[in-house]
Amino acid sequence: MEKKYRLMATVAAGLESVLGQELKDLGFDVQVENYRVFFEGTQADILRANLWLRTADRVKIVIGSFHATTFDDLFEGIKALPMEDYLNYDSEFPVAGRSQKSALHSVPDVQSITKKAIVSRLQEAFHVRTRLPETGFFAQLEVMVTKDEVMLTLDTTGPSLFKRGYRVEKGPAPLKENFAAALVLLTNWKKDLPFVDPTCGSGTIPIEAALIGRNLAPGLTRDFDIEKMDWFDHSLSDTIRDEAEEQADYDTPLNIFGYDIDPRMVKIAQENAKHAGLSQDITFETLAAGDWQTKEERGVLVANPPYGQRLGELEEAEGLYQQMGAVYSRLPYWSKYILTSDLSFEKVFGQKATKKRKLFNGQLRVDYFQYWANKAEKK
Repeated sequence: MEKKYRLMATVAAGLESVLGQELKDLGFDVQVENYRVFFEGTQADILRANLWLRTADRVKIVIGSFHATTFDDLFEGIKALPMEDYLNYDSEFPVAGRSQKSALHSVPDVQSITKKAIVSRLQEAFHVRTRLPETGFFAQLEVMVTKDEVMLTLDTTGPSLFKRGYRVEKGPAPLKENFAAALVLLTNWKKDLPFVDPTCGSGTIPIEAALIGRNLAPGLTRDFDIEKMDWFDHSLSDTIRDEAEEQADYDTPLNIFGYDIDPRMVKIAQENAKHAGLSQDITFETLAAGDWQTKEERGVLVANPPYGQRLGELEEAEGLYQQMGAVYSRLPYWSKYILTSDLSFEKVFGQKATKKRKLFNGQLRVDYFQYWANKAEKK
């Protein structure tokens, strides 16, 4: 029987249910909590999750969890975990730490005691009396203490999953790729409909839409930390990637458009799409949001316009929202999704949203205003 691991995918606040749905679609049973979703899987599943998850930050193995209120409890609890299953005697294993609402509130102490306990376990397991060299494969551990419950995890991802590798340049205030993917997944877009981003910046939202439309695994062109670990079955690396390649849909025509008022940003967007191998699927053009028009009766529009966070910029941003409201009011059968931190957006835009969703773009609270299309009458 193949070994199953307890796994945890981490995610930005407000997007937990989107990640939960992604994991369900991949065939996992999930347990959704704040900032994270738990599931179980084999080594192949760990790699599959890293390759396919569009909204997650990283995938971690939960090595173990236990209750601790003293440093003795912590030391013994960590020492009882099967660390030799995950680390060699020479592995390099930094320990990050966090503590919330717990008796063990000193994070540096929690980290150093965890490290000592792991060293002690590995010395016994590998019959090593000297200091561990830490010259072998890299393994990022994290010890989290929440309400006196300790959880030790091993990161399988490496650089965060939002680092897809296609972004050669970005503009001011860029969206992370996994956040942009979530904005697309939160819409009702199907690949037979036009998709438009009227304020596309460096092109992240249209590129993520094209990856979804083509059913391309977002992590296909990068590698992951787990693939550098000795205990991992390295034959899976090619197998799982080949399997992902076979699932790509290169045949369905996509109508994806990105517009920006700044020609320099349009150039950057085109360059990024080229690096993603998607330049044939997205049309980028220089155009002001207020000047956009379409003959298409139905479609989906996703915009991340400037928020007007700085003094003097709010007026400009609100002028843009007003223009958008005027243009989009003529498109009753289009669904419109607009992200902004301006809570008076609906008033300026001129229409109440069908639904509003609270999200966090980094540390900034933003709202995703959703205007659902009227049902088109059958002709």
